[in-house]
Amino acid sequence: MAGNGSRIVIAHLSDLHLGAHDPAAVASIAADVAAAAPTLTVVTGDLTMRARPWQFRLARNLLDRLPQPLLVVSGNHDLPLVGLERLLAPYRRFRLLVRTELDPVRRLSGLTALGLQTTPPWRWKSGRVTRRQSDTVVAVLGSAPAGAVRVLAVHHPPRAAGLARLAGHDRLMRALGSAGVDLILAGHTHVPAAGTLELKGTAHRPVEVVAGTAVSRRTRGTGRSWTAIRVDEAAITVEERQQNAAGWCAGAVRRFPRAP
Repeated sequence: MAGNGSRIVIAHLSDLHLGAHDPAAVASIAADVAAAAPTLTVVTGDLTMRARPWQFRLARNLLDRLPQPLLVVSGNHDLPLVGLERLLAPYRRFRLLVRTELDPVRRLSGLTALGLQTTPPWRWKSGRVTRRQSDTVVAVLGSAPAGAVRVLAVHHPPRAAGLARLAGHDRLMRALGSAGVDLILAGHTHVPAAGTLELKGTAHRPVEVVAGTAVSRRTRGTGRSWTAIRVDEAAITVEERQQNAAGWCAGAVRRFPRAP
């Protein structure tokens, strides 16, 4: 397994909400992420507060300072809130100023990662995974080399329930099992969390990691944080990196056995 020593290291950021951000967090986070020496940096959506061009330019500037390679997906705040552009070209600004790919793939030594765009323009908050996207999970992650870490990145957490439930959830869960996915990375809630997902019909238990808000003022009582994930042959270790008055420091650490 390639990466940092014998490990794969993934830096997971989400919900930047640039335009409603903390300047100190924006100025300091890239150095803290770089100190983790990530194999891959993943950003799971809501780069902007209201999808305005100047906010996307701020996002582009921050993305350029983060360790490469990057995998970035959009969130519900990255679509114009109202107007003709939301109807006719909802992802134009994201594609122009951030990434042209909406469902990006990164294939690295020891790691295959797929991102899915889970915000259709007719949903303002909740998400959706299409049949085509679930098929892509199986095709891309299911064909990863033996032993590779298989990562799916989405904005909306598959575990979410009620009005926040991800449409296409059951189909996606079957795809996760078929593809042998190790990690699901998500955001949207601004509340960091990590746990295993139970999949019907299989003993395979992927780990779902939801990152908090990395640099925004919309902390929902949990503070700003990003997540460092270290994967070796035996385990997946999830560490929250929290902002305090002195900068960034280690927070909660959770360790999960790696699914067979």
